[in-house]
Amino acid sequence: MRALVLLCCFVASLLLPGQAEEAEDVSEEAPLRDRSHIEKTLMLNEEKPIDDYPVVLQRLRKIYHSSIKPLEQSYKYNELRQHEITDGEITSKPMVLFLGPWSVGKSTMINYLLGLENTRYQLYTGAEPTTSEFTVLMHGPKLKTIEGIVMAADSARSFSPLEKFGQNFLEKLIGIEVPHKLLERVTFVDTPGIIENRKQQERGYPFNDVCQWFIDRADLIFVVFDPTKLDVGLELEMLFRQLKGRESQIRIILNKADNLATQMLMRVYGALFWSLAPLINVTEPPRVYVSSFWPYEYKPDTHQDLFLKEEISLLEDLNQVIENRLENKIAFIRQHAIRVRIHALLVDRYLQTYKEKMTFFSDGELVFKDIVEDPDKFYIFKTILAKTNVSKFDLPNREAYKDFFGINPISSFKLLSQQCSYMGGCFLEKIERAITQELPGLLGSLGLGKNPGALNCDKTGCGETPKNRYRKP
Repeated sequence: MRALVLLCCFVASLLLPGQAEEAEDVSEEAPLRDRSHIEKTLMLNEEKPIDDYPVVLQRLRKIYHSSIKPLEQSYKYNELRQHEITDGEITSKPMVLFLGPWSVGKSTMINYLLGLENTRYQLYTGAEPTTSEFTVLMHGPKLKTIEGIVMAADSARSFSPLEKFGQNFLEKLIGIEVPHKLLERVTFVDTPGIIENRKQQERGYPFNDVCQWFIDRADLIFVVFDPTKLDVGLELEMLFRQLKGRESQIRIILNKADNLATQMLMRVYGALFWSLAPLINVTEPPRVYVSSFWPYEYKPDTHQDLFLKEEISLLEDLNQVIENRLENKIAFIRQHAIRVRIHALLVDRYLQTYKEKMTFFSDGELVFKDIVEDPDKFYIFKTILAKTNVSKFDLPNREAYKDFFGINPISSFKLLSQQCSYMGGCFLEKIERAITQELPGLLGSLGLGKNPGALNCDKTGCGETPKNRYRKP
């Protein structure tokens, strides 16, 4: 680590003249870069055909409320995962999250992608730590700033659950509505830079918990570095732990790459890989995009063609997320339904075991404490794997249920077999039908000319032997 810090200092001393300054420090005469590749790659000037986006989201919302939420509420799944899905989240646009150390160019990159530099819309940037708030950039008919307390109070938006982080955090949350075509299709979230010598408690709110909330909901995560900030401290290490399991959504960016000569750029690229390798536990190394994301021309005598190609590759990833927004949303709700179902099966199994072990003279509290302390002794998890089509890799942590049942007494739950009604059917059957038929059917209808609104049990016969009605001829 000491060698890495020395390398960062050495790189800072070798920066080309004037390169460490942010965009606002560049003279007005500096030539601006051509933006046509951004508009072309993101198809900002193309008229989009009218699709079934609102209809699909309405159907998805109906499936969630009728088939998933009843079981979720009955077995208090939100108290296990702390992830409540709201209507605003279901209908929200794809979210792109910007993370990384302070002053690596996150805000400048957003200004560049949206073409906000030298306008009244631009985010403030500088060589010092400038972004102290979580800034959400959304589309709106005119420039408008929205306070965090207003965003949290508006149930139509997807940010109402943020109230649980307290008023101190809401004062550090700000929304900005900008009339921009890209924001019609995606939402950007700028975050405070990570400062390793600052304790998290000094922020006044649970920074890591807030980051986790945004990470869980982000469709794409840009983790930005620059050549002078490659060292990994405790806060950045904690951040990468929170990103575990989201590797497919992470894009690592080495920004300000045109500030270095070729030989030094290769050294910095290798140093970044070396510092991140212990933090990203995946078989394939992560893709690192090397470029300079700001509105001004690349420095002369640098690899301008390479930087442009890297930038276009990153923009293609962003466009892919936008194009697949419906597929990703349906897949997300289905994944959530699978987790709710597994949780309900586990609670049901705990309850069955408790009832089996209880006798007239038994102390119910001691009996259940024995079950929770050592579930393997009573084959709780093994029974779920043996009797249901649940993957062992999807099972939650056993320790989590100690805390869960510490708050929620086992006597407050009913068996799954008792969660049925004559008119509404059984909760378990409804969520299984949503997982195996309704959500895959909705996903299969996209782009095939099917009517998503017609995908209900009255017209498709959910109780019949399922047929592949969406196979292309």
